[in-house]
Amino acid sequence: MKIFANNKLDTCNLVVDAVYEGTDSIKEEPINKLMSVGNQGGFRKKGNWENPNLVVLCSTLEDIDWPDQIDVNTGIFTYYGDNKKPGYGIHQTPLRGNSILSRAFDVVHNDDSDLSKIPPFFIFTKYPTKNSQRSYKFRGLAVPGHPSLTQTQDLVAIWKSTKGQRFQNYQAHFSILNVGELDRRWINDLIQGNKSSLFAPKEWVRWQKNKSYSVLTSEPVINVRTKEEQVPDSKLKQSLINFIHQRYSSNPAGFEHFAARLFEMFDSRVKIDEVTQASVDGGRDAIGTYKLGIKSDPVNVTFFLEAKCYDSNNPVGVKELSRLISRIRNRQFGVMVTTSYIGNQAYTEVRQDRHPIIIITGKDIAEILIEHNYNSIESLTRLCESVEYY
Repeated sequence: MKIFANNKLDTCNLVVDAVYEGTDSIKEEPINKLMSVGNQGGFRKKGNWENPNLVVLCSTLEDIDWPDQIDVNTGIFTYYGDNKKPGYGIHQTPLRGNSILSRAFDVVHNDDSDLSKIPPFFIFTKYPTKNSQRSYKFRGLAVPGHPSLTQTQDLVAIWKSTKGQRFQNYQAHFSILNVGELDRRWINDLIQGNKSSLFAPKEWVRWQKNKSYSVLTSEPVINVRTKEEQVPDSKLKQSLINFIHQRYSSNPAGFEHFAARLFEMFDSRVKIDEVTQASVDGGRDAIGTYKLGIKSDPVNVTFFLEAKCYDSNNPVGVKELSRLISRIRNRQFGVMVTTSYIGNQAYTEVRQDRHPIIIITGKDIAEILIEHNYNSIESLTRLCESVEYY
């Protein structure tokens, strides 16, 4: 990937997925040099809080309680606000980040509002390099909302509790616009307060004029994922998978129930009919149906699910997948759920032969759990206790 040295940051463009290096000194903090904003915090702005010229949203993507997330396939960026401790109202935060979110989404939700009142949001995630732990990756230019989400879904006030005290925070969903590179001259104009810059990207201008979302979506180049693409890619995800493996490595029957519940969580159209007994499963740990069509007249498709609680260094191979494939008949499909990953040969054969197999690996399991707010060992423990042998 492209890496910009710290001494070039005040003159370079912003390139999606490029890394901007810091140094060991907070005075050389990269986002401060890039955007002329503060050098710490999740919310950083240029201009006044009521009407900022630009807003930078920073995330480590590692907060267990507030799991920010980027979906590169749909272009949705999920970001949690800055009221993360009890004792304050949802808008009573020192950096006023939640107030910025509330105003921006209010404007988007009002059809008669002027979208030029909304500042551009620049997304950065922490990306340590060998030269600096303070480096960041630029993830894109974002705007509030997404074409697939309604007004009741794109900004949600959620309740959390700690030590018996309850409080609210925002869960906000942004669209990352289909802009691969941003002109440094636009950034400089925004810093100076010129919001009508001639160097603004056309996707941003079009969105401001008519709320036209040109979203940066992406399709995988290949449909056989590498090991690295199947295993957890963050400390949070790895901790969840480690817990599951430790709990079920000597209890495969328990993992079968867990995997069945997980697949139901993955899609509301899934219904598990039976978790089979280990002695008679014959290549199917669970049997269920998947609903297609309209709610009043659905078509039910049968699937067989196989669950493998393997160590991260023990991939699912050809033998295990062949066992599942042998169960599938016409108009049926299979599901393989594993805490590990699928070996390259097995994965390649499944995709080349077009077997209808849904593959859910360690990384996928962790992301499904996080999406459903099972993002801590405590909450995951409660989930496990609720599904084992149900």
